[in-house]
Amino acid sequence: MTDELSMEPLRAPTGTHDLMPGDSARWVALLGVFAALAEKSGFGLIHTPLFEDVRLFRRGVGTETEVVGKEMYEFTDRGGRAMALRPEGTASVVRAFIQHHPIPPFRAWYATPTFRYERPQAGRYRQHHQVGVEVLGIADADVDVEVLALANDYLQGLGLSGYTLRLNSLGDAACRPQYVASLREYLTANQGSLCEEHKGKISANPLRILDCKDERCRSVSVGAPTMSEALCEQCAEHFARVKAGLDAQNISYFLDAKLVRGLDYYTRTTFEVTLDLGEGELTILGGGRYDGLVEVLGGVPTPGIGFGSGIERVLLACDRQDVFAIQPTVPMVYIVDTTDGAHARDLVASLRKEGLIAERAYGNRSMKSQFKTADRSGARFALVIGDREAADGTITIRDLRGGGEQVVVARDALLTSLLELAAKN
Repeated sequence: MTDELSMEPLRAPTGTHDLMPGDSARWVALLGVFAALAEKSGFGLIHTPLFEDVRLFRRGVGTETEVVGKEMYEFTDRGGRAMALRPEGTASVVRAFIQHHPIPPFRAWYATPTFRYERPQAGRYRQHHQVGVEVLGIADADVDVEVLALANDYLQGLGLSGYTLRLNSLGDAACRPQYVASLREYLTANQGSLCEEHKGKISANPLRILDCKDERCRSVSVGAPTMSEALCEQCAEHFARVKAGLDAQNISYFLDAKLVRGLDYYTRTTFEVTLDLGEGELTILGGGRYDGLVEVLGGVPTPGIGFGSGIERVLLACDRQDVFAIQPTVPMVYIVDTTDGAHARDLVASLRKEGLIAERAYGNRSMKSQFKTADRSGARFALVIGDREAADGTITIRDLRGGGEQVVVARDALLTSLLELAAKN
């Protein structure tokens, strides 16, 4: 069958992007910063499948959320099973915890792609990537502070500043139902002023209306009752301990009584980190406590807390603040071989084993052509092997970045000579 689009150029799907060498150097560096901080805090790397049984996200994230109701990629596999591409990181980690029974406390960090069908915009893609952490098995408010401190250290480690940590408590099963009832009553009284989408959703989950970005819902939300006014004694004490811990570590925060996040599993401590870019606020990190999620997904009651941070969004924020400008890796040496290329083949292999970044030319090109490529590569030194060097067992070192200084050295003295030249200049 003829492909109707066979003449159209193939491109990455809408809402996705290719990460090319050069740009990827920042990703490698960012992952290094995050991994070092996470592992220093006792977290180990976890890697879970990109797709899961769709029930995992319907139960865990919530069918009334936009993530599951509007944005999740669902499909039926060849065995007739209903599956979904992972829209967020936490549910999969919790499923793995339930399945494999690690001894709590369980601390895991991840770096993973996630998938949401939404309108592409700056820093937001249909396939985007997150780093995050999860702690399962500790109910103590002090671990909330540890997680928040890790998030703060991560952002500071990238050089970001001026961001706002927004903090709230969503209570628990003891006090939230009473609050939800009062919120539902308030929203029902103001139903005519809500956006069209949420006018009929007050009964299902009124908290979602507080998360709506439509200006009509935002205006109604201004006068809505807040969870902070309805916290039970235990939740109030937990939240007070979190705030005291942040104060003790000089981590500033803003109490946002309307912060509910977009997922159903959050309890007690809930947070977002936002950055004002002038044209609007960008959320670069978010998370919270989810003490009932393990039980909802079929495990024994186990407290949990974590956060996720979009890599593309964080790097966009870095660009706007002119920080974390990682330079792509360039070779230290570029081998110019005007014989048959065998000398370059063997020399590049030996130098790489010694830990140097080395490149070479291929295809018996002219010396002039090879030097042009060497200069474009950004290499510090060119190592020249011609007929004379091949006969004498020597190598000519030319400094490509220091005025063209050139020395001839014995082949067995090459590594020492390179290190001395690099240190001298």
